Amino acid sequence: MSEETKTFSPQQKEALVHLLFQLADDDFLFSYRGAEWLGLAPHIEEDVASASISQDSMGHATMFYQLLQELDLGKADHLAHARPASERKNSILVERVNGPGHYMDGAEYDWAYAVVRSYFYTQAKKVKIESLKQSTYAPLKEVAVRVNMELYYHLLHWKTWFVQLLTTTEEAKKRMLKAIQMVMDDWNDTFSFGDHADVMHQAGLIEEAKSLEQRWLNALDPVLTSVGVTLPAPASLSPLNGRSGQHSDDLAEALATLGEVYNTDPAASW
Repeated sequence: MSEETKTFSPQQKEALVHLLFQLADDDFLFSYRGAEWLGLAPHIEEDVASASISQDSMGHATMFYQLLQELDLGKADHLAHARPASERKNSILVERVNGPGHYMDGAEYDWAYAVVRSYFYTQAKKVKIESLKQSTYAPLKEVAVRVNMELYYHLLHWKTWFVQLLTTTEEAKKRMLKAIQMVMDDWNDTFSFGDHADVMHQAGLIEEAKSLEQRWLNALDPVLTSVGVTLPAPASLSPLNGRSGQHSDDLAEALATLGEVYNTDPAASW
């Protein structure tokens, strides 16, 4: 363990590890789902913009994996590419497919879903990162400051799409409302911190989920009001909790693709 964890109890160290895996795995999968839009986005400018956001998000995931490497949990590349689905701590929302088909074969992706997922997730991430800027674990605090610098632009981008699509045609609004419902149906574990939540909060690693989610709601409220939309309750709440290693089949398929090159020769220098 690093010098910064010498004052941590074993329980606090374990909680820190779980928090870092959640942050890393969330951004890793979110970035991948965003990258699947490369060449399929509505227009060329969006192709460039969304690809850039996905690249930034992968960079954020890398920083969190590197913090785990510094804690002797293994090499960052291995943690990102070689861990099975059962060991992943990402939320269910970020692992969901973009729509029917596959990237190279009959993709019929849903841009409305991509916009809603990206906006809601990025706003939630912003709230968490703001809290992490006050974390008692200095290396995590430093990474949060760096990540926060890019989130302003990510959030502005997805907010702009969100508002525009809800204030254009009736067809666009209909698709967006459906996408909002789909996202909320998978929202259950987004602000969950799993079995180590109490220790995380007591150690000052991050604030309580209830407070963070309320800030997320407070940030969304004026935007939703401006477009005349009310946030729906989940219609059929997902029984899965990614923070506890419970995942959909979508995750295993995504990890097979993400780790295909690395796992051909894990000992190679990339």
